[in-house]
Amino acid sequence: MAFDGFVTKAIVSELKDTILGAKVNKVLEPTQNEIVLSLYNNGNNYSLLLSANPEYCRINLTSHTKPNPQNAYNFCMLLRKYLIGGKIVSIETDDLERTVEIQFACYNDLNDLVIRTLYVEIMSRQSNIILTNESGIIIDTLRKVNSKRLVLPANPYTPASTNKRSFIKLEYFQDFNDIIQNRLKDGDSSLTKILVSKFIGFSKSLVSETLSTLHIIDTDFSDEDLKKLYNYLKRLIESIDKHDVFCKQVSEKDYILALNQRGSSPSNKLQINEFIDEFYYYKEEQALFLNSRNSLLRIVSSSLTKVYKKVENINSKLKECEKKETYRLYGELLTANLYKIDQTSNMESIELENYYDENKPITIPLDKTVTVQKNIEKYFKKYNKLKNALEIVTIQKRDAEKELNYIESIVFSLGNARSMYDINQIYDEIVVNLKVKKDKNNTPSKHKILSDKISLNHLVIDNFTIYVGKNNIQNDYISTKIAKANDIWFHTQQIHGSHVLLKNPNNIDIDDVPEEILYKCANLAKENSKGAESTNVSVDYCYAKYVKKPSGSKPGMVTYNNFKTMIIK
Repeated sequence: MAFDGFVTKAIVSELKDTILGAKVNKVLEPTQNEIVLSLYNNGNNYSLLLSANPEYCRINLTSHTKPNPQNAYNFCMLLRKYLIGGKIVSIETDDLERTVEIQFACYNDLNDLVIRTLYVEIMSRQSNIILTNESGIIIDTLRKVNSKRLVLPANPYTPASTNKRSFIKLEYFQDFNDIIQNRLKDGDSSLTKILVSKFIGFSKSLVSETLSTLHIIDTDFSDEDLKKLYNYLKRLIESIDKHDVFCKQVSEKDYILALNQRGSSPSNKLQINEFIDEFYYYKEEQALFLNSRNSLLRIVSSSLTKVYKKVENINSKLKECEKKETYRLYGELLTANLYKIDQTSNMESIELENYYDENKPITIPLDKTVTVQKNIEKYFKKYNKLKNALEIVTIQKRDAEKELNYIESIVFSLGNARSMYDINQIYDEIVVNLKVKKDKNNTPSKHKILSDKISLNHLVIDNFTIYVGKNNIQNDYISTKIAKANDIWFHTQQIHGSHVLLKNPNNIDIDDVPEEILYKCANLAKENSKGAESTNVSVDYCYAKYVKKPSGSKPGMVTYNNFKTMIIK
């Protein structure tokens, strides 16, 4: 876990210099795992985020706002009752533990000044936020139960127990060396494993990266290496209160606390908070984006499956309709030869000459339970039924193929989405066009689809402005709202993709536009389409005045004519 005891200590050190004495103005609970305290101190407003999210647990000042539920959660209401108006008088963490203790001076119902304490336990799945009264009795908690201990109201608060040693309390290198050597005798050969399992607040990423920085081999180290490591860690802890440390990102998903490079000036007093805020905000946004996109993909895939089944049934009916001419032929041949047929015989079939096929013999099945005349009527009835069905089913197939084409365009848009803004637009689109029920309590939508608020991707090449749509809503807006008659419109031929618009304010003739500009626009259309990885893609382009949106058509669906085609390799 990245948010280890070292990072916790650094965060608390910065908070002491920033929000000690701050007044609590608001308490918010954006999600069931997060509390945000809105604070005021020395003329500045701050937002302190307390997160018990199993994956993103932390405490830090944040500059990012999150939407809040219409109805506040119970724990949020309780914190508002007990903390609003109170002042922060103490922010502490014990040793390198990942528990932060925040004390508030508040007035109780009798207008007596009391101290209430908020404990923020940053322990992955066991993370919690606990409020206690002046006697240390739990008032309430964010979570009542975890896998290791019960934390219930009306009981004394007791910190989570640990059998790990304190590195801070080690006064001499020999004490550190003795612990390591004893673990080596017990069979542990990995220095990383020993430090993480034996000492409070050490994370695997911190130890591994520190060993790498100090050029110490994890399973082959000397006493001199251990001394070098001991001195570095002691220096790191001493530098925390001087704000002479920084968060070093070691991978996309991990970071550690490290010493500033020699000779560099001390960093600003909120550097660790700012790093943590941006790092986790990006991770949460990415997770939210992926989860929302996957949720929409499941919804769209369900609709796609239904349409596929509908098309399959329609094709089955069309295949049945192919028999109509056979039934008509049977009826006509039986009618033409009715005078020859013995009406009294119970035949299961009859062989007649097919005058439509050079009088070749043809066997016609008969229902022996009824007369030949009734068989004729049945064949013509089947013919007429299939003839009428063919007209209906043909229309149904055309509509189903349009629907299929539209849903596939949504799948492409989801694959092309890059932000929650894009996801929200697609979500609002499918709510309207795929008859998806909008979930008021758990919806990714934060933006209304209003043409004057649509954010478009555009770029300027050689003084030409080019717009590129990312989804059907943006494609519609580009083609019907932004486009003027002599602007030039691009789209891949018979492939789902973005609408690309080349603005042409000077009404240059399409043949006089520099070929390089036309090629770049066509290439943008290709790169933002399902044919992006193809070797040869045909891109159509024409004046925007030749692009029409049929009445009642789905978002992003247009027709166009008088176009030219360019092959993009």
